[in-house]
Amino acid sequence: MNALVTGGTGFLGRRLVERLLAQGRKVTVLARGPARDLEARGVRLVRASLEDAGAVETACAGVATVFHVAAKVGVWGRYQDFYRTNVEGTRNVLEACRRQGVGRLVYTSTPSVVYTGEALAGADESLPLTTACPSPYPLTKAIAEREVRAAHSPGLRTLALRPHLIWGVGDPHLIPRLVERARAGRLRIVGSGQNRVDLVHVENAVDAQLAGEAALAGSVAGGKAYFITNGEPVVLWEWINQLLAALGEPRVSRRLSLGSARALGLVCEAAWRLLPLKGEPPLTRFVATELAKDHWFDITAARRDLGYFPRISMAAGLVELAFKVCPADAPPRTA
Repeated sequence: MNALVTGGTGFLGRRLVERLLAQGRKVTVLARGPARDLEARGVRLVRASLEDAGAVETACAGVATVFHVAAKVGVWGRYQDFYRTNVEGTRNVLEACRRQGVGRLVYTSTPSVVYTGEALAGADESLPLTTACPSPYPLTKAIAEREVRAAHSPGLRTLALRPHLIWGVGDPHLIPRLVERARAGRLRIVGSGQNRVDLVHVENAVDAQLAGEAALAGSVAGGKAYFITNGEPVVLWEWINQLLAALGEPRVSRRLSLGSARALGLVCEAAWRLLPLKGEPPLTRFVATELAKDHWFDITAARRDLGYFPRISMAAGLVELAFKVCPADAPPRTA
């Protein structure tokens, strides 16, 4: 079956494309930038943004399954910018699927669509979608997820996956940011340091994408959402320190209370709005809350309905990452 991967040059999208190619499938990628290596392997590349409805429809032509991975990701920015990509762009994908007769749509959502500002411990899919969050990303992803799930029909079967904190070798976001801040001495343990969180290894996240596609052939998963994690909640700051130690980086020991972190986040947000400053603030209220509170999820539904099973454990993923980043024959790091 021919497949389209939106955002197929990103971390998750590229790994998904690799897996589809390994299965011998024809793949189209919709992305804004070049991907000559993928094109050399026979991938059809449509260079465009999600806002270009005509290009999105062109990318959907002759496709049986769309894996909609692309999104505007971040904790800070103008709501309109997130809305244009995450909501209007997803509407373009839905309309293109209908017009081109695409049968299945696997939408990549995020667990932050159920953000409450409170701890989430063993949360499941019964939680309502958020309508109040200090970050535009969860708000716009919640709108898009609702519309994708509502679009489920016999002609276009849809579901939403909510992978949480995707990591692994090649991660361009989570791991590099942690390392950069640790090296600069700008990383602080927020709150008690005992909060538990879920992550998901990128290969497990790819497994979930393919399991979701397969499940849409049946009648159980359509129109639903599923949390996707490793199923192994970790104490966040213990795991971060294990990661940093494995990479030869300094451990984090300095602390900041949640109240102080939220207050600092509010000050940073105000400064970035009023001045205005470029890039993301070093801290926001949303990030402070996520760093201090539990957020781990029950993946029973994904196991039951999708047949999803996390193949790569947190421990195995950490060993792989340390080996690839710090191979045994590499010279030792200096302080």
